[in-house]
Amino acid sequence: MNELKRVQRWWALACVIIALDWLTKQWANTSLYYGQEIPLLPFFDLTLRYNTGAAFSFLAQAGGWQRWFFTVIALAVSIGISWRLLKIGKTNYWESLSLSLILGGALGNLYDRLVYGHVIDFIQLHWQQSWYFPAFNIADSAISMGVVVMLLESFLNKKAVSDQT
Repeated sequence: MNELKRVQRWWALACVIIALDWLTKQWANTSLYYGQEIPLLPFFDLTLRYNTGAAFSFLAQAGGWQRWFFTVIALAVSIGISWRLLKIGKTNYWESLSLSLILGGALGNLYDRLVYGHVIDFIQLHWQQSWYFPAFNIADSAISMGVVVMLLESFLNKKAVSDQT
């Protein structure tokens, strides 16, 4: 029971990400029509896109099996992260933060795959009208931030260990 209490704040953060992701995707799905682009800044548009693949539409045209493949991966990753959070939830703040961000993002996109068969994306960054970054969502942003925090934490820990020797 004590282990569960240690990790509740990290699961709560993941739940906040899931809720924010769901709310923004619902707004995009009901307020935009597919492919519509609403410029907000010279480099930032809102647009409605559906991604049946993974990051950068990897395997998007694979015929449908990828939905279940990515579902199994998201479930396995979520279980693994939850187990890891039980082990380190109170002792390693930065790793727990990174894992919670990744968990929330993975579950946010998992929901879309299970309910819609695709992930709803609506954030589009671009440079002028010549270069476009693939559309993404809040869940994708949380996963990316989690990976950045994990890499920084790993780098800083290695540097601290090498400074001690």
